[in-house]
Amino acid sequence: MAESKNQLVRALTFTDATSLVIGTVIGTGVFLKAAAMTQQVATPGLVLAAWVIAGLLSLVGALAYAELGGMLPQAGGEYVYLRAAYGNTPAFLYGWTQVAIAQTGGIAALGIASATFLSTLLPINMVWARHTFHLLGREINWQFGAHQIVAVALILLFSAINCASVAFGGRVQSVLTAAKLLGIALIVSGIFFFSQSTTWANLAAPDGVAQWSGFKAFGAAILAALWAYNGWNFLPMAAGEVKHPGRNLPRALISGMLIVLIVYFLANLSYFYALPIDEVMTSSSTAHRDALPVATKAAQSFLGAWGAKYVSTIFLLSTIGALNGGILSSARIPFAMARDGLFFSRIGNLSKSARVPVWAICLQGLWASVLALSGTFDQLTDLAIFAIWIFAGLTVGAIFILRRKLPDVSRPYRTLGYPVVPFIFIVVVVWLIVNTLQTNPVESAMGLGLMVLGLPLYFYFHHQKSLAS
Repeated sequence: MAESKNQLVRALTFTDATSLVIGTVIGTGVFLKAAAMTQQVATPGLVLAAWVIAGLLSLVGALAYAELGGMLPQAGGEYVYLRAAYGNTPAFLYGWTQVAIAQTGGIAALGIASATFLSTLLPINMVWARHTFHLLGREINWQFGAHQIVAVALILLFSAINCASVAFGGRVQSVLTAAKLLGIALIVSGIFFFSQSTTWANLAAPDGVAQWSGFKAFGAAILAALWAYNGWNFLPMAAGEVKHPGRNLPRALISGMLIVLIVYFLANLSYFYALPIDEVMTSSSTAHRDALPVATKAAQSFLGAWGAKYVSTIFLLSTIGALNGGILSSARIPFAMARDGLFFSRIGNLSKSARVPVWAICLQGLWASVLALSGTFDQLTDLAIFAIWIFAGLTVGAIFILRRKLPDVSRPYRTLGYPVVPFIFIVVVVWLIVNTLQTNPVESAMGLGLMVLGLPLYFYFHHQKSLAS
């Protein structure tokens, strides 16, 4: 049967879908986070353990999403699952949070990060205006220069690529992901086979340092690693365009996350193999802003002065890959909301030739560009973090509800270890929420406030929908 011209095209292959998982998860965390994690726990063994535990927790989330994605293979991902389990209001608030700041702020941040890494290769460090101002007790450092212009150009470029066709966007994602994995593989293999400073003695706990640093410090290291694993929920957003979704969605989510876990472990193992723990601990981080990234230091152990340029190139490929994946996936959320009558109707339209949600992609690209130019996207994204974890817990909880609510719906994949596996994820999310309330009460309250701001819009669209029917 021919697909309706008013429906999305299922053009993403298993390879494209797996590349989307890997490409959106692997950003810059694998190159940077080891320093901050080592500062928390002070031993290589605990850092590596934190990477593994965070990876397994992320895999648990992916297992849960695999069941939901195979069961409800529609564009919108978590929006669709929340709507099916809890109704329109929680689903809309999730979508509003993503459209207003969470996903668009992430795209803006990736655009700026790409420009920052490009500036190590090209002379684009000009700043034409800067200002420091205070908002709600927080200091915001705004600046406008070449970085912001390049960031906007990259956001608009990859938005245009994804307007061409989902198949083309998927192929671009596969190429960028392959280049990213090859670049990381060359760093890891270069360290193991060509570095002259490597020794397994670097992995031992330093003299006078306890093997166990306490649960609080270890938990902070796990939390840092979890941010590096963030992005595994992007593929379900584009579920409406995956070929044979009942089979390919679960396979891509699970295999993609397993590959990421292995890559992260081997990369961080290579850093400690090449560098003494003091070198790792004093790499680029909040405590050492002007230091070289840990990946750059490790690469210099066999590439010398060329190491910085090489790693900067891999950084750039990595962030651009995550940027393209974020643009491809996230636009399907407002598209799905519009199709339900809960957002501006034009956003639910498809282009006639490519059958791509062009209006949704353009809205997302323009708003992400505004956030990139504002210079406040880091602060704004912080406000949404609290809400994001709430919705992640609710989404995994939807498995329990939908197994009772829709027992006869086909489930090509069932979550491994149900009900224990999804329950563990929910417990961890509750811990993260409580921890955030304790450590960042202002941001948590503002994040909840951001969610509540979506309620007037929901009632407006709900009223308009009622009038139309």
